[in-house]
Amino acid sequence: MIERILVVGAGTMGSGIAQAIAEGGRQALLADAIPGAAEKAKGRIAVSLDKAIAKGKITPDVKEAVLGRITALGDFKEIAAGTAVDAAVDLVIEAITENAAVKKELFSELDKVLGPQAIFASNTSALSVTELARATSRPERFIGMHFFNPAPIMKLVEIIRGADTAEGTFEAVRVLAEQLGKTPVTVNEAPGFVVNRLLVPMINEAVYALMEGVASAEDIDTAMKLGAGHPMGPLALADMIGLDVCLAIMEALDAEFGDPKYRPCPLLRKMVRAGRLGRKSGRGFFDYHQ
Repeated sequence: MIERILVVGAGTMGSGIAQAIAEGGRQALLADAIPGAAEKAKGRIAVSLDKAIAKGKITPDVKEAVLGRITALGDFKEIAAGTAVDAAVDLVIEAITENAAVKKELFSELDKVLGPQAIFASNTSALSVTELARATSRPERFIGMHFFNPAPIMKLVEIIRGADTAEGTFEAVRVLAEQLGKTPVTVNEAPGFVVNRLLVPMINEAVYALMEGVASAEDIDTAMKLGAGHPMGPLALADMIGLDVCLAIMEALDAEFGDPKYRPCPLLRKMVRAGRLGRKSGRGFFDYHQ
């Protein structure tokens, strides 16, 4: 049974995954190479739980229990050094930047310090699980575990089989997802998996419509909410996901398929270059400073 889970990366997704793990009754070790990042993330989780208390969804005792199952670390190497916890980690979930080279470097380092029992999982949005697994000595114990933002709330988890993923690895992660209260779907590795292969090209097309002056950002989103029944317009959704993440997914689809229909919109590139990444930067297609 998977009990102790190391989450590497204390950004929006990493902290959300750690919260979901702790709420599901498992021990979450949250690590980040940036000094103080994991502690700050635990503070954000506490604020999130306070909001749930205010809404009557949980009690203060539940909050304390959840926080008690989260250990904030510095760099994950603290585990190997024995300065924080021992190396008895059952599963590591990587939730760092969407860059294959950076992820492979991390997994290569993790492979050296974690025991042979540990399953490795990537929260990648679109990258090849098979390629990432080759950076380790355990491709049969490597899998994709793609959560959605906000991870404590969103029920879906895509579980992606790489070329060498063993059936036992897949089954252990599938069971864990269900025990965390999630609904897992099985994906055989393909660019973008299921959700992002369908969703992000639609977002990209909405950006093209904006760039070409077809309609304003507000009207594009209103049209899709009222005309297609979407709970959130595609441009507001892009802001929530992060425009840098949307661009990285489009670039991965473009590179893998070589089909011009996956060409990232020039306006999307321009927004990312300008640092207008959406909610996390305070400005994207919409302004979030107020």
